[in-house]
Amino acid sequence: MDRRKFLKGSALLSGVLTISPFELFSSKEKANLNTAGKAKNIIFMVSDGMSLGTLSMADLYARNILGKGSNWMNLYHDKKVSRALMDTASASSIVTDSAAASSAFGGGIRVKNGVLNMGANGEKHVPIWQKFKKAGKKAGCVTTVTITHATPAGFCVNSAQRNAEPQIAEMYADLEIDVLMGGGDEFFNPEKREDKKDLYAVYKKKGYQILKNSHDLKNTTQKSKTLGIFNTGALPYSIDRATLAEFKETPTLAEMTKTAIDQLKDHSNGFVLQVEGGKVDWSAHANDVAALIHDQLAFDEAVKTAIDFAEKDGNTLVIITTDHGNANPGTIYGSDATKGFNSISDYQYTNEYLLNNIHKDFSMKDIKDWIYTGNKITLTDDEAKHLLSFYNGLEKEEGLYNYKKLPFKIYSEIQKKHNSVGWISMDHSGDYVEVAAFGPGSELLQPFVKNTDLHYLMLKATQI
Repeated sequence: MDRRKFLKGSALLSGVLTISPFELFSSKEKANLNTAGKAKNIIFMVSDGMSLGTLSMADLYARNILGKGSNWMNLYHDKKVSRALMDTASASSIVTDSAAASSAFGGGIRVKNGVLNMGANGEKHVPIWQKFKKAGKKAGCVTTVTITHATPAGFCVNSAQRNAEPQIAEMYADLEIDVLMGGGDEFFNPEKREDKKDLYAVYKKKGYQILKNSHDLKNTTQKSKTLGIFNTGALPYSIDRATLAEFKETPTLAEMTKTAIDQLKDHSNGFVLQVEGGKVDWSAHANDVAALIHDQLAFDEAVKTAIDFAEKDGNTLVIITTDHGNANPGTIYGSDATKGFNSISDYQYTNEYLLNNIHKDFSMKDIKDWIYTGNKITLTDDEAKHLLSFYNGLEKEEGLYNYKKLPFKIYSEIQKKHNSVGWISMDHSGDYVEVAAFGPGSELLQPFVKNTDLHYLMLKATQI
């Protein structure tokens, strides 16, 4: 083999080789760039960790239970969008994490898992929201996890560690990102930060209005810089928010998205907004089907909010995608598959809430009654004993975001017997994912793209 050709090919695969962004486009695409409509605004939507099975099941649930198709799939049915498959790999693996994936969108180059817009030798790649801010546009990020988490951060900052969330909160203030909404009070509150810095005071001094709940969200000062922090840690799952009174004052992703658009839309030079359904990923890590479907549907409502605005505005490019798959859930063949899947409508809570409320002093009857209350599932004696063993210290389960070592995997296997939904793992996958684009610039989307291509598509669509 020609060693020079091999090395060149390896560099291309890893994203290390420096290429002019314009060279990423074919001659046909270059011709399109000269005729494409110019986008004044961009709304970039990420359902984090959304495997194709997640999109499919949310649409199936919407049709079977809610009597309507999902907004995302309706865009396909109505032929309103350009559509593509996307390769999500990072520089270090065919399976990316959210930091490297967001950096591909944000920095336009593949980086190693765990870092934000930082190259192998420490070089910093300018994040795209900084590019748009420099060009005179306003910029915002909205998420259902901490606002300092990997996906929003990848559009805004450079960091050698994705987990440097206290520092990322300070970086946002320095950059004066115009709208920030999500969770993460512990990174702004002086009583919770290790260094005792009062970042709320820092943001107020810079002219930000501070929002803490749904009431605040409904009473925002228009055209003001906005910091909305609605929880410690991530926001609650959508199904728990709808069911439990303690979460009633937490806004939905669609509500945050609408407010963010309203805060940004009248700027003369336009705006860019990133919207993330972050807990779709967390629910996939937990193999929690009710959490997954309802948070995907909550993201789907935010899609409607964005598309409704874009249709009226006429100058807004909406990109709808995910950063990677996770757990590859899907429905399983069987004579009762439809009935089993539809039984998910009986689930009142997430598995997180259900399992958190089991205690080691529960009797066999207690756990059976509680599971039936939450899911309308009747446990066998062996299933009840197995679950209780986790609370008596006899067994434990590891997993990302499973801080209390709850038996997520074991319980999802019990549910599978009743709901006809299976999972291949509890972690990210490297399968190709969906991309949809609506509005001016959507014609630039080719049928198959790399995640980094979307960075350059946004720049070309806005002619920045």
